[in-house]
Amino acid sequence: MSSPSILETPIEYLKGVGPQKADLLKKELKIFTFGDLLFHYPFRYVDRSKVYKIKEIDGDMPFVQVLGTIKNLRQAGHGRSKRLIATLTDDSGSVELVWFKGVQFLTRSVKAGLQYLVFGKPNEYRGSYNIPHPEMTVVTGSLNESATGLQAVYPSSEKLKKRGLDTKGLLKLMNALFDKVRKSDLPEILPIDVLDRYQFPDRFTALVNVHLPKENLLLKKSIARLKFEEFFLIQLEVLMLKQNKYSKSQGFVFKEVGALFNTFYHDHLSFELTSAQKKVLKEIRRDTLSAKQMNRLLQGDVGSGKTIVSFMLMILAIDNGFQACIMAPTEILAQQHYETISEYCQKLGVKAQLLTGSIKGADRKTIFKGLKTGYINIIVGTHALLEDKVVFENLGVAIIDEQHRFGVAQRARLWKKNHIPPHILVMTATPIPRTLAMTVYGDLDVSVIDELPPGRKPIETKHWFDKNRLKLNGFLKEQIANGRQVYIVYPLIEESEKMDYKDLMDGYNSIQRAFPSPDYRISIVHGRMKSEDKEMEMKRFAEGQTQIMVATTVIEVGVNVPNASVMVIESAERFGLAQLHQLRGRVGRGADQSYCILMTSYKLSEDSRKRLGIMVETNDGFKIAEADLELRGPGDLKGTQQSGVLNLRIAHLIKDSRWLKEARSVASMILKKDPYLQKTENMGLRKHLEASRSDYIEWSEIS
Repeated sequence: MSSPSILETPIEYLKGVGPQKADLLKKELKIFTFGDLLFHYPFRYVDRSKVYKIKEIDGDMPFVQVLGTIKNLRQAGHGRSKRLIATLTDDSGSVELVWFKGVQFLTRSVKAGLQYLVFGKPNEYRGSYNIPHPEMTVVTGSLNESATGLQAVYPSSEKLKKRGLDTKGLLKLMNALFDKVRKSDLPEILPIDVLDRYQFPDRFTALVNVHLPKENLLLKKSIARLKFEEFFLIQLEVLMLKQNKYSKSQGFVFKEVGALFNTFYHDHLSFELTSAQKKVLKEIRRDTLSAKQMNRLLQGDVGSGKTIVSFMLMILAIDNGFQACIMAPTEILAQQHYETISEYCQKLGVKAQLLTGSIKGADRKTIFKGLKTGYINIIVGTHALLEDKVVFENLGVAIIDEQHRFGVAQRARLWKKNHIPPHILVMTATPIPRTLAMTVYGDLDVSVIDELPPGRKPIETKHWFDKNRLKLNGFLKEQIANGRQVYIVYPLIEESEKMDYKDLMDGYNSIQRAFPSPDYRISIVHGRMKSEDKEMEMKRFAEGQTQIMVATTVIEVGVNVPNASVMVIESAERFGLAQLHQLRGRVGRGADQSYCILMTSYKLSEDSRKRLGIMVETNDGFKIAEADLELRGPGDLKGTQQSGVLNLRIAHLIKDSRWLKEARSVASMILKKDPYLQKTENMGLRKHLEASRSDYIEWSEIS
């Protein structure tokens, strides 16, 4: 019987690997052990059971398999361009097989006159087809013995291929692995009733068949089982954490909806809350009455009214004798929040202060004292709030805006500002697809503001090419003549800051020529400016002293100018979908029709065309987030990399959302009946979770 720890065996000890190949597997594919290889899944399959006639070869085929006889072999070219060419014939025609590497070896090993089963990608060259670097099998018996049926295709790299670790090489390793690994090494972890309900194969059978498939139906069931399992284990961890948090997390009770809240709601709120805002407030109210710590994620598109909801939570806390804080990632955004709420605070007699890195000396000490004595009710700040000197008398609510910009350890420090952790509201204007929220934020309660305030018109988005420059300038002049203001944004890519600065300055000079002074006034903001100069330029634009703001993406968050009606994004193909959507959200904040114009050259990749098409098609942040997830994968989305959660090996958050929902439902049902997985039918699952604790993410710190 195999050792229980065989999956932890270093990969160099597998037959056919050795030290050099092991180093490559570690560097290129992160395969360190037998277990890592076992869970290195194929990304597609080819059907090796079908054999085509040579005349049926078509350049659109991803792969083709033909049976024929090698008629002749010849070498062509010299030096690096040397190649071996073989002519393969059957009763329907002939095709050339071409090799550019290993010419000497292949000249000796490929024999004219023998029959070969040839598999490869057909390539069109000068009106006819050839097959470069095909896989070759000599056929001596019946064809059925040589045609292999379904075959897995694995992710590889050029370095791996050079060492024979392409799909064929990896399949040899998989065969060697399954000579070592037995069913007892992979005990079942899903309860029997789950296997029965979905007609899933057992774990060992699924893993064998996903690598070495025998037939299509079993392969489909094996893939489904492994996708379900991957999601199911994540959901179990997340829901157990939520359950654990809830059972232990003592929280402040806000009994009163008091005078401040009622006065603000009835006398100072100058507009009707949307039904989505009211729904979120009810959810928050329920949380703050429960005697458990609130841990809620508030999602809402740019301009949906998250700030006002957060302010109402803060005055609810003050009504109940607590202080509140709101932390933002930048001084600009903190300043904007402060300006929004300080007007209301003055009317209500609530003491609010701003704390950022720019506030120094005596002013800073006064703020520290005011927080410690309870004189200050609300503090709005940046990372400065995390300093040890910031001590509260009684912090009841901590609100974090654009939370993905703060590190895990930073956010955790805020929770410790009171002996009982404050209620937590995490806000984001980056819409998170439901499937992603169920995984990354699965232990949080999620609220969504999914409607804009009444009177807002959808932003019209257009994609124009550089040849439309005169048309663009004419359009901008029309808008400015109508009293509107304009943003023109240039990309910022950290790796080439000098180039970006040059692009920005070239663009600024062109804009100055097209919009000459004194008829037009232009602001400019970029990352090389001192923060006070940035503030001054933004203030001039916000107050209407300038009509055009030329900027890099520093204005992605933190500028609220309702009179700005046009967002021009230069080289729009260099931005991701989420960022394009954030930038577009800088306009459309007033009652006037607003526009977003995406400027590009004609040279666009297929992905860029898709991204720009999605932007033109929809203003819905959640649809855009879903599309972003599908195009780029979760690892690239804001905030998910640091969570470490979405290293999905076989499942896909969008394409497999059905299995994610099923997995969450089953995990929830199991934990309802058996919260600590102590029943006999759940013991396999419990053991697996305990064994994998070393890789466990501290989910609670993601909030």
